[in-house]
Amino acid sequence: MPLGACRLKKRILVLVAGLWASVSFTSCGGSSGPTSPPSGLPYRVLASQSVSSTFTFGEFQIIDGQDDTIPRVAPIQAGESPGMMAISPSLNLVAAFDSGTNSVYSVNTVTEKSIGHVQLPGPTSSIVLPTSDQVGYAAVPTAYVDGYSFLGAVEVMNLAGKITTTIAVTNAQTVVSNQGGSQLLVFPPPEPTPNGINTVTVLSPEEASPPVDTSCFDPLPNAVCAVVSGFDRPVNAIVDGNIAYVLNCGPECGGTQASVMILNLAKLAITNTIPVDAATDGYLIGSTLYVAGNSPTNNACTNQTTAATTCGRLDTIDLTTNTVTSSIAITDGYHDRMDMSINGQLFIGSYDCTEIGNGNGILNGSNPTGEVRGCLTILNTNTGALVFPPENGDVNGLQSFTTREVEYVAQGGVLYVYNTDNGLDVLLLNDYILEGVIDVVGYCGDVKSIDSF
Repeated sequence: MPLGACRLKKRILVLVAGLWASVSFTSCGGSSGPTSPPSGLPYRVLASQSVSSTFTFGEFQIIDGQDDTIPRVAPIQAGESPGMMAISPSLNLVAAFDSGTNSVYSVNTVTEKSIGHVQLPGPTSSIVLPTSDQVGYAAVPTAYVDGYSFLGAVEVMNLAGKITTTIAVTNAQTVVSNQGGSQLLVFPPPEPTPNGINTVTVLSPEEASPPVDTSCFDPLPNAVCAVVSGFDRPVNAIVDGNIAYVLNCGPECGGTQASVMILNLAKLAITNTIPVDAATDGYLIGSTLYVAGNSPTNNACTNQTTAATTCGRLDTIDLTTNTVTSSIAITDGYHDRMDMSINGQLFIGSYDCTEIGNGNGILNGSNPTGEVRGCLTILNTNTGALVFPPENGDVNGLQSFTTREVEYVAQGGVLYVYNTDNGLDVLLLNDYILEGVIDVVGYCGDVKSIDSF
């Protein structure tokens, strides 16, 4: 049997038929047409998988998104331990960070072939591919820039195999792009220290000078770099046009008040502040913004029967009035992934959460009820019902679809398929919220759909 946890006892394996007859194929390059990819599959999903007893290298595994199976298609090599993935808006490019070699491996989804790999000067947890061009950006907090005592940089990558420009940015942990990649927002690490950083660096990468650009150490602002102050431990943002909803981690990261600050990217000015319980990740749909995180003071597991002693928070914001309309308890951990299914099921993932029991049903001394709970929360946004799936592990990837009522969840190395039809709160009555698992070899580190369906 392969290493990793990519297999599971199956409660029920019912493969839901999609509305395939009514869906016209959209090529992975973003334009419709009759041309099929080399695999011949019209609905493809890529999963990153690490080494196993069967293979000595990591891979991009192609999955048939129509019936949740692994076809007889050769995977694409991707280093040793590929995990976190990034995808271009046009779906023609996918990149994965290989923690075994500190490299970024990329694939052209049109040809289903490797583009190449880029060696980074250190690990990254944040990559963006803003356009269909073979250019990507990686935040590397430990990158060393010769002549400077500060560490950190945004690496500009030619995905075919090299770093073209190193833009020095102190403590560059997370990078977020606007549409088109003309602006990059760079955030510091979410460290709970008194000396945390309360600024956001905004880069214009097209103005940077190769091979090393140190504009952020020059008088500011300049053509390449600007620094916006006034935040409270900012860690991430959601960009919508010329507006960035900046997530202030606040007390969770050693600051004062968690909030969402509205940043006008044209003027680089904060226009509004919305206090919340906690904020490390968010999901925007229409005029509603969901924000998740941990509050050091408001961490009770209210209205839940659980052995967990602390919980995270999910706040819902109405952006038409800039007010919080609801706040509920969710699983704790560091929240960094959210996704919405086609029928309104909000999946909220974290890592390093409080785990209860385990997936094999073995009880621990403080858990006499046999509860199993991990880092995933599912909110039915239509009814307000919550589900805490009985699976352990960090949530590494979430992928929904526009024509199927399912969600792919990479959790604890396993690639799960959740049925979101009829509301998970109803399915929970029979404890059959899972359709099953996709038997990816090795440890499944992330998942991305590379076709629109």
